[in-house]
Amino acid sequence: MSKSFSPQIDHYPGEPLDQDSSFMMNRNMLKQAQQMQARLAAVQDEIAQARTEASSGGGVVKVSVVGGSHVESIEIDPEVVDPEDVEMLQDLILAAVNEAMDSAQKLAADKMGKITGGMNIPGLM
Repeated sequence: MSKSFSPQIDHYPGEPLDQDSSFMMNRNMLKQAQQMQARLAAVQDEIAQARTEASSGGGVVKVSVVGGSHVESIEIDPEVVDPEDVEMLQDLILAAVNEAMDSAQKLAADKMGKITGGMNIPGLM
């Protein structure tokens, strides 16, 4: 006579959870959501204070961006200022600003990606 093993299963897939199990599952999900919300708030605060810098023209134009969207400063080497070629200076400034903004956006995406596991969640960025 062979013995058969029949495991005790409290819940089968597709079967409704009892009230206690459902309550505990909802409570755990709420706790996880609150923890993620706290981590997201902390990362958003880090991003708001983060500073990125970029330069163009071999360093003759330098731009600093704070929080990913606020240009904090622009430094221009006086040697690059040529009244006969304002267009070149404008291009150098534009290039440095765009690079600093791109760096800030990448930094923000990297920080948020660590929290969201790489998922693109609408409204977070």
